Amino acid sequence: MNAVNKTEAKKHIEALRKQIDYHNHQYYVLNNPVISDYEYDVLLRQLQDLEAHYPDLITPESPTQRVGGQPVEGFQPVTHKIAMISLDNAYTFEELKEFDARVQKNVGPVEYVAEPKIDGLGVALLYENGVFIRGATRGDGAKGDDITQNLRTIHSIPLALLGDELKNVEVRGEVYLPLEGFKKLNREQEKRGEQLFANPRNAAAGSLRQLDPRITASRPLDIYLYYISWCEGRTYKTHRDSLEALRRMGFRVNPLIEKVANIDDAIEYCRRLGEKRDTLEYEIDGVVLKVNDLAKQQELGQTIKHPRWAIAYKFSAKQATTKLEDIAVQVGRTGALTPVAILRPVQVGGVTVSRATLHNFDELKRKDIRIGDTVLVERSGDVIPQVVKPIIEKRTGQEKVKAIPKTCPDCGTPVVRTLDEVAVRCPNKRCPSRLKWRIEYYASRDAMDIEHLGGQTIDKLMEKGLVDSIADLYMLTKADLVNLEGFKDKSAENLLESIERSKHQGLARLIYGLGIRHVGKFAAQLLASHYSSLDALSHASAEQLDEIPRLGEKTAEAIATFFATEENQALLEKLRKAGVAMQQQTPAGPLPLSGKKFVFTGGLETLTRPQASDLVIKNGGIVVNSVGKDVDYVVAGKDPGSKAAKAEKLKIRILNEAEFKKLIEGE
Repeated sequence: MNAVNKTEAKKHIEALRKQIDYHNHQYYVLNNPVISDYEYDVLLRQLQDLEAHYPDLITPESPTQRVGGQPVEGFQPVTHKIAMISLDNAYTFEELKEFDARVQKNVGPVEYVAEPKIDGLGVALLYENGVFIRGATRGDGAKGDDITQNLRTIHSIPLALLGDELKNVEVRGEVYLPLEGFKKLNREQEKRGEQLFANPRNAAAGSLRQLDPRITASRPLDIYLYYISWCEGRTYKTHRDSLEALRRMGFRVNPLIEKVANIDDAIEYCRRLGEKRDTLEYEIDGVVLKVNDLAKQQELGQTIKHPRWAIAYKFSAKQATTKLEDIAVQVGRTGALTPVAILRPVQVGGVTVSRATLHNFDELKRKDIRIGDTVLVERSGDVIPQVVKPIIEKRTGQEKVKAIPKTCPDCGTPVVRTLDEVAVRCPNKRCPSRLKWRIEYYASRDAMDIEHLGGQTIDKLMEKGLVDSIADLYMLTKADLVNLEGFKDKSAENLLESIERSKHQGLARLIYGLGIRHVGKFAAQLLASHYSSLDALSHASAEQLDEIPRLGEKTAEAIATFFATEENQALLEKLRKAGVAMQQQTPAGPLPLSGKKFVFTGGLETLTRPQASDLVIKNGGIVVNSVGKDVDYVVAGKDPGSKAAKAEKLKIRILNEAEFKKLIEGE
């Protein structure tokens, strides 16, 4: 091609790069895409074609150069512009106050900037003339490993800075793997028969240390930037100002970062973030507090190991190692036998854990977990603690493999296992363990919400022979209850009142409470929206049920099978005679939320989550747990989590509590 064509091509290449950089920033940094994936791909393909014709016009900051480097033999050491020293840690609020007292003793009262401490891998990014030229790990603080090629694969790291505010600068950030990406990566590892990653931090670190950048590129790594460690040509008065500068240059800065007036406000921030920790889309292990005034940071200085102007408040660990002393077997409401780890008590996430789920016997075998192993235990939020893996290096040879039981440990019935199922089951429908779990499930908050009916009370009722099915709950009398250990007149009356209220909880809750296999809250709502009564549902065939969108063939078959048995038909008759409402309780007139799907996130002020969900269901809507393209509304209360952010990205309408109530009222 002639010189004129090349000149025109150069202009076109520069224009395309600017467009693509803009759309990368909108998508990866601001979570606000303004074009479709297809339109973006067209732009990138045009740039690739032009650069293929004119390879001498390719520059390091071109969007086409994120991936393409060849595998390396090893990582070269590089020296950081400014040493990456670690932070001192605090584990109590008293220790934070002691830190603040030391700060005030030296520089007087200060403001702080409070930041989520993301559990990832710290990196330093160096830019010259506005172009990303080097990225390195922390290493020993003075020197780290050059992982530039791998960092270039992370789309939220700009290859060229926006604007002209800073051209020569080194910035610090934390590379992490989002939780959904971590789960997907481990599923892929499992399919390939490869070792699973213990946690997202290990997965992120392992991904960044791949010698082949194409492997790194295949993993959904992301980054938040939190510090300007060195720059030329500009100074800032406060740390908060420098964070705003990072945003202007095109970096991702965590939106949860806040400026706080004093240590008391900082401690309140720590409390709030700790409460929403399990709603975030990434792991955090604490909060970082930094003196906001940069001049005071300089005055405070640092020790050999730590800066005196910053500290990390650490949350309770979500993982710990302990001894697996035995493996018990628990029988659930559907008869499934679940292995349960009996552990030497250990603190995990601020709670003493002595039992943890092992999921099923296939999982037990796949992970090769044995009695006597030292194991890694994990607890996240309200989720039941689980055993992540055994620590093979600590085995002594005395560990024992747990065999699959041949009979139910509770009733002695031979267990069964079908070819298409992982679960081993007790087929005895009158097994005491199955009955207890079934009653507890029926009484749970998401089902019939029978208060004061916990596991210990159910045990007492079963021991006395007062309940043999969920319908027997409605036959209980005050005389039955006051004869039970721990019951008096008032406690008996409270339980009976709660049982009476449960008769009118609505069709969706009743369907869910019956404990039909594969029927969760969402499926129960779908069924209640398609059938006006439990009688109508019980006469539906598997073929008719399978026609309901999003229900599924397996669930349809399970529902039809459940209602086909004489035992369950007799149960329905008992519930009907007891006065349990078995019809859809719909208000007169049109339903304002008919067919609309809702997700709730954050704390509501005037409604509990169950009350809000019931309002949706009674007005024809459906409540789901996760945000997807088919969701119509996300209702966001106080401190909403990652669901609200995802809704913004998908352009789903977000309502506050007042707007939600207006919608319910048909406004």
